[in-house]
Amino acid sequence: SIGKAIPNAEILVLREDGTPCGPGEPGELVHRGALVSLGYWNAPELTARRFRPIPGGVTQGGQPELAVWSGDTVVRDADGFLYFRGRRDEMIKSSGYRISPTEVEDLVLQSGLASEAVAVGLPDERLGQAVAVIAVAAAQAADRTEAERTAALLAHCKETMPLYMVPARIAWRAALPRNPNGKYDRVALRAEFGAAGQG
Repeated sequence: SIGKAIPNAEILVLREDGTPCGPGEPGELVHRGALVSLGYWNAPELTARRFRPIPGGVTQGGQPELAVWSGDTVVRDADGFLYFRGRRDEMIKSSGYRISPTEVEDLVLQSGLASEAVAVGLPDERLGQAVAVIAVAAAQAADRTEAERTAALLAHCKETMPLYMVPARIAWRAALPRNPNGKYDRVALRAEFGAAGQG
């Protein structure tokens, strides 16, 4: 969980059409209130992308109320706690489903076969995108061959995931690349894995 909104701020979870999501329904995290800034300094294009009106929101002066559309996909539970699912631009769209990479990664890590994992979507003519997982073998699985690890991980995924989330491709690496912020470099992995055309 990423908690709840801080005092004097309101956090909304909205669908693409701007209507509120119900409990357990993924949507975009939108922040409104007196603490919202006016935009990014000297960056009008980025400001226009992230600072947008809320449907039906109006300021005291009658102008549309601007809010920060974060680009993060979250879910709110019945008690109001928010759970991060992933960046909207990182969501995998397969067979008409929006799949959270972090949800796939969490289930892969629960197998005990991987110490690290990244899920990405790769172009697929039939599915739109196919789920691919790039993982680092856990110490207890290091003595297995890649084929054995892949078969065991695929069996675990089929037991714990809906069919549309099960990875179409699995690859193993000694280490996963990270960007300057220390986060997994999903762009590099997607490019490498897509160009390789193989797990």
